[in-house]
Amino acid sequence: MAQSLAQILIHVIFSTKDRYPFLKSDNRAELHAYAAAVLKGMDSPAIRINSLDDHMHALCRLSKNHALCDLVQKLKTSTSKWLKTKGGILTKFAWQNGYGAFSVSASQSAAAIRYIENQESHHRKMTFQEEFRRFLDKYGVEFDERYVWD
Repeated sequence: MAQSLAQILIHVIFSTKDRYPFLKSDNRAELHAYAAAVLKGMDSPAIRINSLDDHMHALCRLSKNHALCDLVQKLKTSTSKWLKTKGGILTKFAWQNGYGAFSVSASQSAAAIRYIENQESHHRKMTFQEEFRRFLDKYGVEFDERYVWD
């Protein structure tokens, strides 16, 4: 085959350091647009991005030319630096060290989009930590609770 083709959908989830509520509603839309530009710059266009006070979800098409770990590192580093330029409490902004990344089949992409869009309603019923544990359980990811949170 002369051409390399891929369709890899990834749902990436990560929180702020210590789940501190840095991401207020007045800065989220701009953050999402900035994050989408970072992903686009890595040939991994965003499909849907949403966040709440203490975490972010991003569904994107992973480029065949970039490793997932490099994509997430660039996304977190770039958005962190950008948020710090906004002043006030955001000068102390930091993301947690780790992240979760979960594959999404094309047939489940609409459900993933709805899930990401409906973050506010999900979090009326559960914390970020409860949500993240559910993802780990759903995808069969073994984890040690002592090392998941920072």
